[in-house]
Amino acid sequence: MTLLLGDTAPDFEAETTQGRIRFHTWAGKDWVIFFSHPADFTPVCTTELGYTAKLKDEFAKRGAKALVISVDSLEQHKAWVPDIEETQGTAVNFPIIADPDRKIATLYSMIHPNADAKVTVRAVYVIDPDKKIRASIVYPPSAGRNFDEVLRLLDSLQLTDGYKVATPVNWQDGDDVIIVPSLQDKDEIARLFPKGYKALKPYLRLTPQPNKA
Repeated sequence: MTLLLGDTAPDFEAETTQGRIRFHTWAGKDWVIFFSHPADFTPVCTTELGYTAKLKDEFAKRGAKALVISVDSLEQHKAWVPDIEETQGTAVNFPIIADPDRKIATLYSMIHPNADAKVTVRAVYVIDPDKKIRASIVYPPSAGRNFDEVLRLLDSLQLTDGYKVATPVNWQDGDDVIIVPSLQDKDEIARLFPKGYKALKPYLRLTPQPNKA
């Protein structure tokens, strides 16, 4: 099964380090950053899960939370958590799914036999409150992810959901944004973007980020 942007994220039940969950119920009305790590007791994963734990407040500001999975057992997860907390200086404050039969990882296309048939690749899914997949990123098992980029992506998705804008290259929260080309009515543009805009080309119009003072 290949999941595409706009698809409904499949529901599932699973055992986690924080108890058994049904995914859609657990997600509720939050955004979910659902990602896989190749294996427990591995160095890159240890740093990633520690950094993710430190981002809990940043996720919460955005109405989001993290959910993690690997094909290791619940017992292995629970044995590994103290290592993460010791080396990364933070409590692991999100559920880690145990998926030893690889059913959930396969459902979400996290098993890539051409990379390594025995482990999950470093996949990231951004799932919105309607349970729709809004973004996905896949890394090889050897490359640690940039979770600051995941936050930036989440900021962009939430901003562009609320306003008729797109975010340009290397955009950061607070930077100018692009008025979508489909918006042509001058009165509506003036109403939506009272700070005005700069037209570099008829299709490239920059305006201050509309949800900033």
